Amino acid sequence: MKLSKESFPEYKKNPERVLQFGEGNFLRAFVDWQIDIMNKSVGFGGSVIVVQPIEQGLVDKLNDQDGLYTLYLQGIKEGKAVKEHSVINSISRGINPYTQYNEYLQAAEKPELRFIISNTTESGIAFEENDQLTDAPQKSYPGKLTAFLYHRFRTFGGDKNRGLIIIPCELIDRNGEKLKEIVLKYVEFWKLGEEFKTWLENSNTFCCSLVDRIVTGYPRDTIKEITEELGYEDNLVVVGEQFHLWVIEGPEWVKKEFPAEEAGLNVKFVSDMTPYRTRKVRILNGAHTSLVPVAYLYGLDTVGQSVEDPIIGQFIKDVIYEEIIPTLDLPQEELKYFAGAVLERFANPFVQHYLLSIALNSMSKFETRVLPTLLEYVKRNQQLPRRIVFSLAALIEFYKGKRGEEAIKLADDADILELYQEAWQKYEGSEAALSELVRTILGYQKNWKMDLNEVAGLTEAVTKDLAAIEKLGMQEAVKNLL
Repeated sequence: MKLSKESFPEYKKNPERVLQFGEGNFLRAFVDWQIDIMNKSVGFGGSVIVVQPIEQGLVDKLNDQDGLYTLYLQGIKEGKAVKEHSVINSISRGINPYTQYNEYLQAAEKPELRFIISNTTESGIAFEENDQLTDAPQKSYPGKLTAFLYHRFRTFGGDKNRGLIIIPCELIDRNGEKLKEIVLKYVEFWKLGEEFKTWLENSNTFCCSLVDRIVTGYPRDTIKEITEELGYEDNLVVVGEQFHLWVIEGPEWVKKEFPAEEAGLNVKFVSDMTPYRTRKVRILNGAHTSLVPVAYLYGLDTVGQSVEDPIIGQFIKDVIYEEIIPTLDLPQEELKYFAGAVLERFANPFVQHYLLSIALNSMSKFETRVLPTLLEYVKRNQQLPRRIVFSLAALIEFYKGKRGEEAIKLADDADILELYQEAWQKYEGSEAALSELVRTILGYQKNWKMDLNEVAGLTEAVTKDLAAIEKLGMQEAVKNLL
């Protein structure tokens, strides 16, 4: 038996209030799941039309199952490892604009439509100079969106009450502003007129947003067992973690129209999302990046093993609570709650998150995710954050390319790999040579955007930690640090 409205007695089709660009795993495990909850718990009363943003996609499979699919959420919930599943019933239909362009434009004619949501990958919000209004469809997502909004404007004669709330989920900073900027560029490029431009600016609301949930997608390895457990066939099963966070920056009234908070979801409507983005990058991503070289050289392979290990687990907790949180400006209670959730996510027994997969491009990651914390800590405390400094020393050791007798498969830009290869080749075991090696790495301004040797005491502190790692090995060196 296949999942469909015939096999799912609770099936319900609500008015089509949301247009969604993207039918992939993330949106289905994040946005569409939240809309399903809002429908059931606070009477949002809206369903989603899914638009396939590229030529090859999943809308045929979605339509084949009447928009239904099963979502598995697994991870730590209220302190316990929990695995649960439910059928998501928030998608009404899917449209492929490459074969159904008229149907796509007709969706703009629906008076009840109120929201546009997207996740077209980081490269999706881009201007394509070959796009034309007469294309069916345009190649780029902003091009398709501009054509859609123009059709709505013309359908309703510029009615100021028919504008839409647009919330992109693409993982780029200030995503709503960038999307609006490109749409306005198309307005000029296609000569769509001042009247449309005014309607676009005054009657539509472009929100910036930050999304956070790990979605591992379709469970290929276990789908046979899952099908037996469910008792029906589902070609769109998706798996995600329990944790979710959606920060939406926009006017206060948006949260009344999109009642996610009221439904008990971890959605925050804010006037400025910057502190939340900083919190995520510094705590979640920064902790990952600080952890990797220390834990891997210690002899561990996954994030889960690392937080469960008494020594490395303590190291990463100290990094977060003693060195990252004191550099952030949100309320301490909020920061500590988020940090606790991050550590629970790291300990998720259902996800094998390999340290080497996080280690990709570690130098640039350290610069964007960890270095701001180091510099802010120095500024606020007039001293160096000891554990982050140790992590930086561990990073230099990691790029030596050896864990004991085992070679590390380093993955970074060619100039970074060349920098380290030359630096480590010159090292002959002396203290002076080690200090010179550290000076070379910290002085590589192409990566750091500054000369880190100018940070008071940093060169000496990193050299001292690197000497301890070289002499004692990571296990003894990190124990001594703690």
